[in-house]
Amino acid sequence: MIRLAPACAVLALVLSACGEPVALDPARDTPPPSPQLLREVGLMEAPRTPWEALEPFYDQFVYDIPRAPSGPPLPGAEDVLTSIAFGSCNTPERAIPILDVIAQGGHDLFIYGGDNVYGDARAYDATLPELRAAYHQLAARPEFRRLRAAQPMLAVWDDHDYGMNDLGRDFAFKGFSERLFLDFWGAERDDVRRSREGIYDAHVFGPEGRRVQVILLDTRWFRSDLTPTDERGAPGRERYVPSEDPDQDMLGEAQWAWLEAQLREPAELRLLVSSIQVHADGHGWESWRTLPRERDRLYRLIRETGANGVVIASGDRHAAGLYVRADLTSYPLYEITSSSLNMPFRDEHDEPGPHRIGDMYAPENYGVIAIDWEGGSLNLEIRDVQGAVVREQGVPLSRIGAAP
Repeated sequence: MIRLAPACAVLALVLSACGEPVALDPARDTPPPSPQLLREVGLMEAPRTPWEALEPFYDQFVYDIPRAPSGPPLPGAEDVLTSIAFGSCNTPERAIPILDVIAQGGHDLFIYGGDNVYGDARAYDATLPELRAAYHQLAARPEFRRLRAAQPMLAVWDDHDYGMNDLGRDFAFKGFSERLFLDFWGAERDDVRRSREGIYDAHVFGPEGRRVQVILLDTRWFRSDLTPTDERGAPGRERYVPSEDPDQDMLGEAQWAWLEAQLREPAELRLLVSSIQVHADGHGWESWRTLPRERDRLYRLIRETGANGVVIASGDRHAAGLYVRADLTSYPLYEITSSSLNMPFRDEHDEPGPHRIGDMYAPENYGVIAIDWEGGSLNLEIRDVQGAVVREQGVPLSRIGAAP
């Protein structure tokens, strides 16, 4: 695990080790004043973190910015959503035929749920050449371009499009990773995510009585180290074990306060998107289970805010599944996990799952939240590479407090 070092030391390290030279912005006549000079005259505070120390370097680093092609605008306040598709674990290094199936599905919205590219910073180069290359590859893939043209998109990241496998808040180059994410997905210059730490976001679509709130959590920027297992590979303890350490964190205080405010916003149905699983208790890989105090805080927040109609969507696992817990709030709290879009690890995958509904599904898949407002029902679906439903769970909207 990468540890934080003093900001100046890290800056000196990366400036000497970067694989590409720093180039001044050619639009400027003269170089900008140095950060040291600005600090000496009191116009700039000393950096508190490695990513703050690196900001002047990135401001002057010239590179080919990877950008997704433009797509349809997001739905508006009068657009009634009836079908939301989502998926995760998507490498542009190979064909992604399932994206064409999704593009033809007539969904109102598609959500990339993390590991949208695999650009791990294996060289530990501050300019993140692997991540930039992966984004360029995805932007060029014809299947992605067709899906992008067909449906509005939202996105959140996970570890492989953030930094490296399982990394959290200590990733020294996460500031540049955030820039790449926001630029690729077309965030406007005045987007609030450009002026705060983390890429969490939220939207409400549809008119009163049929409002769908989509809450996108950032489970990377603020997350503390996980507790390594003492029995690597053992069932239920494969890589990490739960820890009651009160100093461990998942979302960070700023995001927790933001989430509370979002859960108090009026909506009939709420899709809470977490890149890693929330309910799953049958494995020792990354999940909210590894930070039980934080998971309890999430459950408690949903309960105490009185947030109705919450459904959790997650990814990461290279296998899909449906989950429910009826012991947390005044209504059953469902979770649908979809993974992967084109990176299956095996033909089938199963594990103990005390909260899971039925078996997991490991081949390529995507998730669909189908909403029948007239009939008062919700259908949570896992679909295969041909678009056929392979796992599903019907839920009356009234049962989860989502009825208008």
